[in-house]
Amino acid sequence: MTSAPQNGVISGINITPLVDVSLVLLIIFIVTAKLVVMPAVPLELPRASRSEEVQVIFAVALPTTGPIVVDGAPVAPEEALVRLVRDASTKDPALRVVINADGAVSHRRVIHVLDLIRRAGVTRVAFGALPAEVGGE
Repeated sequence: MTSAPQNGVISGINITPLVDVSLVLLIIFIVTAKLVVMPAVPLELPRASRSEEVQVIFAVALPTTGPIVVDGAPVAPEEALVRLVRDASTKDPALRVVINADGAVSHRRVIHVLDLIRRAGVTRVAFGALPAEVGGE
């Protein structure tokens, strides 16, 4: 029996190596997908409570120019801010102060107001910010 010459044109493609590589990549993807989903640092995040308790918030606004504004009213001398915060904290020991500063206000002024609030005895201080716009900056 004579066999056909081996020098002819190869008309078929052997896809076995392609399938082998594809299956190996699929297995690697399935195994590592579980590792990617797990966080690197385990955190125990707080849960939101459904209480009807109303928190008293003391709002301090720092405009670019002009006096400090407390709950909508301007406060000219800085010592008046200390007195207002001290009076509000004696009425409500769980008082929270929210500082809303304009973006152009210097860091030094914000820290100074924070020091005044701490001098009045309030340690629960938050900084207000607007959420980023969806299509904005």
